[in-house]
Formats: sequence, structure tokens, C-alpha cells
Amino acid sequence: MVTNRVWRVCCVCSAALLTISTIVLLFISLFAGRRCPGGAFQRAAVSADSLLCSQIGSKMLQQGGSAVDGAIAALLCTSVVNPHSMGLGGGSVITVKDKTGKVKVFNSRETVPQYVQTDLLKSCPTKFPFALGSKWIGVPGELRGYEAIHKQYGRLPWSKLFEPTITLAREGFPMPDFLGHLLSEPLLQHLVRSTSICEVLCHKNKTVLSKGEMLKFPKLAETMETIAKEGADAFYNGKIGLDLIQDIEAAGGTLNMEDLRSYKVRVDDAWAVPLGDAVMHVPPPPFGGALLAFILKLMEGFHLTPQSMDAEQKIKMYHRYIEAAKFANGQRRSVHDPAFSDEKSANHLIDPQFIDRIRGMISADGTHSSSYYNVTPSSDTVGTTHLSVLDQDGLVVSATSTINQIFGGGVYSPKTGVILNNELSDFCGRADTVRSGERPPSSMSPVILESKSGGILAIGGSGGSMITTAVALSIINHLWLGMNLRDAIEAPIVFVDAKNNVTFEREFDKSVIDGLSALGHNVVPRKYFFNVVNALEKENGCIVAVTDRRKMGESAGY
Repeated sequence: MVTNRVWRVCCVCSAALLTISTIVLLFISLFAGRRCPGGAFQRAAVSADSLLCSQIGSKMLQQGGSAVDGAIAALLCTSVVNPHSMGLGGGSVITVKDKTGKVKVFNSRETVPQYVQTDLLKSCPTKFPFALGSKWIGVPGELRGYEAIHKQYGRLPWSKLFEPTITLAREGFPMPDFLGHLLSEPLLQHLVRSTSICEVLCHKNKTVLSKGEMLKFPKLAETMETIAKEGADAFYNGKIGLDLIQDIEAAGGTLNMEDLRSYKVRVDDAWAVPLGDAVMHVPPPPFGGALLAFILKLMEGFHLTPQSMDAEQKIKMYHRYIEAAKFANGQRRSVHDPAFSDEKSANHLIDPQFIDRIRGMISADGTHSSSYYNVTPSSDTVGTTHLSVLDQDGLVVSATSTINQIFGGGVYSPKTGVILNNELSDFCGRADTVRSGERPPSSMSPVILESKSGGILAIGGSGGSMITTAVALSIINHLWLGMNLRDAIEAPIVFVDAKNNVTFEREFDKSVIDGLSALGHNVVPRKYFFNVVNALEKENGCIVAVTDRRKMGESAGY
């Protein structure tokens, strides 16, 4: 009887194994050789400002690194390939979604030094577009941010993330096309020649380097090598920090070692905002996520579809968007550091009742004066970089980093090779005072969207004040107007500046511009558009990664 039982158990096990084997073979026969469509990746991807930096990030992933490892390596690379945008002398905001579904925001935004000039905001620039000089420098948080996310999510050794960029900075590389294009502009040439930035971007005769010439950052290479070996403390507590402070003091700044030593990264839960069939995770104030969510929730109520781009519907759709952007301008002063104000001061921007009330104020047949939108005088800014990274284990990173305006405040530290930020100028027009330790308001909005079907979109932008418009329109184009991710990002934008003037990118539909002018919008020309969006989307097992061609970059993955 025992033998019969054993025989029956063996038969059952054999049948089960045969069934499982059949299912596995069927699965393999159905999906073996399956490929993602052209340009898409199967496992992981990096979308950074340049192909070189996307490739460096991707190689970290291929060597077993996490999305955070890839992001840090790509950001370090960007600090030398696009040194006008970001670097160790700046700060960042990084949104991370882990495998459990939790979404955290790592806030390493610069802070106000303890001995800040008390009447600083009286010297906010009114004519020249850049805030130059050492008085605008905030306490850099960039490296502390990298340290915090690497401790929690990194897999590769800290030092390995620095190796490719140290080599680039020391051995040199041909000037990238986009940087060469920027430096060919007379305004930027004047900025470089008239500041200490000229030390690394000029010939000995003070002519600015041009496209094709070699770029080298030997002092920065030494600084990065020390940080790679000793960690972020070398910057915040060690000789690098002392050298940096000496250079800032020599330039007339008030930043001191206590400012560096006391810097802390802030980690918050992302705001989760429902958006149609998706949930949008955005960084809370002082970042621009609240204003971005406000615009998108306003537009969601208009029930946009691909048909919204047809003829007269197109004019109506853009009119409503412009009105939403004008109301967002009126809310800019409500976004500031919650540690120095009422923590709920910006919560109304995602309150359904408030949004419905504002939507009801959008007129169908015209526009209004600035007072209707509660707009107060402020300024627009440019600058920053964004990258999106997804690894094969499902960790998602959406990271925006900056030294604020182009080349920050034009202050270069010769002892460390670091270009310093001018972040305190972000208080101009958006605050009445600056207080020690406070983080300035920002347009930066690194976003992660999750759809109900399981799809993931990591998206964000650069371009200072244009970030909100660039990201909002890209999301609208993709989610509601039926455009694929690349077309959604590359579509020409309309930008509403701080004075509610309306400007259009060169390729924008002329008939729509005429229609919007007829509705009373004050259309003005604009020479420079710095809106750049980098994003990636995973759906049905394939990753589409898009780097905005406006910055002449390209994504990488495998």
C-alpha cells in the first residue's frame, strides 16, 4: 500500500512538472525574440542633457549600479559638459520611487548663509538679466544630496561614480555643441569675459573658447578626486571647504565654514496628485511642483482630447492654458520654504474647490489685466539641468539640479575649480526678506507619474521660469492630446512671463497666435527659449527615453 501511495505521488508530481514545463515552453515560444520598438530599451535607460552623460549613467547601470548610481554619475558628468547649468557649487531636488512604491523627495536646495546681507533684496537686478557677484551665493547642497541618496539606494562604490568625470575634467574633451552655441552669443561672451569664469573658459588673451576647442577643468578634477576618496565631508568639513570659503571671501562673499558644516538635506514625502488615470508625484514647496499641479488640475477640468488640437478648438485650448498660467503667476508668492512659514501655505493649489473656483474665472472670450490674476512684479530666470533614470529593478529617479542662472553668479573658485550658484536671487520678487537657513522658492519640478495600468513616466525640465510651462505642456500633449513622448516634448511652446506677456517659440502655429492676439493676449517677441525637458516612460515592458533636442542631447540605455 505504501508503494502504491509513493507511485501515485510520483505520478502527480511528474504530471505537474510536465504541465509547468509546457507553460514555460509556451511562454518562451510566444515572447522569445520579442523586441521593443526602435529607439526603446528593454531593461534600463538614462535621459540626460548630453549623449556623453547619458552613456556614462547607462554604463553605471550595466555594471550593476542602481538608478541612483546612474543619476549621480550622469549629473557629475553634466557639471563639466554643461558647466553653465549645474555643478558642485549648486543644489538639487531629486524625486525617487523605490520598488515598494514609496516616493521620496531629497531636497538639497541651497540655503541662505547666516551672515547674509540684510538689505539684499534691494539690489535685485532690474535691467541686466543676471544677478552677478558673491552676495547672491547660497550654501551649496549638491554633494550632500548625492551622499544622502547614495547611502539609501546606491549599489556601486561612491568613488566609482566620480571616475568618468574626473577623467574628462583632467584630460579634456572637445567643447560640446550646445555650450559652444551658448558661448557664441555676445551677451554670454560678455558675461564670461567680465567674471572669474574666464579663468576656465577663456584663452590667455581673454577671448572665449569656441566650438571644437578643448575644455579642461584640472582643479575641479583634483577636487572630485579628493571627494571620491574621502566623501562629501571633504567638501563640507575639510580642506576643500576651507579653500572654497577663502575664495568666496576674496570675492567679497559672506559664506563661512559654519554654513557648510551645518548644511542638512531635507527628505520629504512627495505630493501625490491624482491626474486622470494617473497619480502624479511632485516635490512639495519650495519647489515648483505645486504650481505645476495647479495648472494641470485646471486643464484637466476642460476634458482635453486629440480633437482639442483641431482648428478653432486649438485656439480655445491654448487660450485656456495661457489663462491657467497667468493664474499660476498670481500664486508664485505662495510657494516658499515651509520651514519658515505656514507649512500649508501652498496646499490650496491642489485643493479641488479652489481649482474649480479659479477655473470658473477663466473667461471664454478674452483675457484680463494682471490685477485680475493677483500678479505682483517678479522676475524670470534661466538655467538648470534635468535627468530621468530607470533601472532594471524598477527604481526610478527624476532629478533636477542647478547653479541657478547661466554660470550662476559668475563666481569661480580657483582653488577648487567650483563654479558657485547665485541662488539667493530667486527670492527677488517672491519674498520680502531672506532669513538664514531658508531655501529659496524654485520652479524645479522633477515628476514621477504612475498610471493605473502600471506605466511609469519620469519627467522634468530646465530653463528657470520656463520649467513649469515646458513640463506642463509636455504632460498635456502626451496624456491628453495623443502625442507620443518625443512629439509631446518637441512641440513648440507658449510661455507666459512674470508680467503675463505671452511669447511663442519660433515654430508655433501662426494662425493660433493671431487667434490668441484677437482675444486680447499681449503677444511679445522673445529671442531666447531655454525650455528643455528630459523624460522616460516604461510601458508594456519597454522604455522610451527622450532627451530634448533643444539642448542637442541624446538618451542611452540597454
